[in-house]
Amino acid sequence: MNSKKRIVIVGATSAIAEHCARLWIQKQPTDLTLVGRDARRIERVTADLRVRSPEVEIRIVQAEFLDPTGIQTAIDSIFALGEVDIVLIAHGSLSEQVESQDNLNACRDTLEINGVSPVLYAEAFAKNMAKVNHGTIALIGSVAGDRGRKSNYVYGAAKGLVTRYAQGLQHRFAGTGVKVVLIKPGPTDTPMTAHLKRKGMKLASVEGVARQIVDGVEAGSAVVYAPGKFRFIMLIISHLPSIIFNKMDV
Repeated sequence: MNSKKRIVIVGATSAIAEHCARLWIQKQPTDLTLVGRDARRIERVTADLRVRSPEVEIRIVQAEFLDPTGIQTAIDSIFALGEVDIVLIAHGSLSEQVESQDNLNACRDTLEINGVSPVLYAEAFAKNMAKVNHGTIALIGSVAGDRGRKSNYVYGAAKGLVTRYAQGLQHRFAGTGVKVVLIKPGPTDTPMTAHLKRKGMKLASVEGVARQIVDGVEAGSAVVYAPGKFRFIMLIISHLPSIIFNKMDV
């Protein structure tokens, strides 16, 4: 019997996903499958992980993010090798709000890659995990999905979709052996947020956010805010009356 924990990371080349992978392989013997579009970038991540933990088993699956048939085929091939303990669905992109306002193609792309695609992947995993009544589906949403704001409402709408979807999936699997964890990072210091850093925004360390994600997934928490302070910040923002909120420059 394989004693290694089997973990799949979709969007494995994102900074948060890569740091989560580093933590997982340090914690326990791990059988890791990395899913992404760019084979060269996945190979770079793989090489780094093997240096950090030479005994780790790593498989690479190259897959598109918006082709339903391709997604289902890729995930079915992963389950053909055995049950999956954890999947982290971590891919996405943070576009400028003004670009989505001015260009409908950019608007569609933002909605699809940050909202539709994670849902398609989660459904493919849910289908297979339901058969064996085992596994954890961890979806990376965002604090941006908690309330629409003028600074990022298209991206926020996509992440709001992920939030509602995860809530429904949690309801579907309540009382079963399948767990669903919704992760809501705040602004985090990664290449995706470099433009925010240049504007002077204070960003959380990717290492700290990854640690909170890994701990939350291991605990089976329903919702993980990272950093944790955003649970309270977003609770306040979500409940502000519109007469006050609409005067805020956020």
